[in-house]
Amino acid sequence: MQNLTPEELYKLIGRNVAKFRKQRKLSQLELSLRMGYKSVSVVSGAEVYYNGKHFNLEHLLKISQILDVEIAEFLKH
Repeated sequence: MQNLTPEELYKLIGRNVAKFRKQRKLSQLELSLRMGYKSVSVVSGAEVYYNGKHFNLEHLLKISQILDVEIAEFLKH
C-alpha cells in the first residue's frame, strides 16, 4: 500500500465501497440518501474517482456505519 499514489488510493477505496454496497444490495441512491444527500453524485463520482471526486473521512465513517463494515476494509487490496 505504501507505493500507491493518492489517486490509486482513492480508486481502491471507491472500488471497495462499491463492492460492500453491492454485497448489501444497496443502490448508489439508497446509500446517498442514508448518508444525507439528495442525489447520487457524491457516491457515484467517488466510487470511480470521477473528476477527482473521492470519499473523505466523514464519508467513510458514515458509509462504514451504514454498511456495517470496518473502515480498514475500504483500504484493503
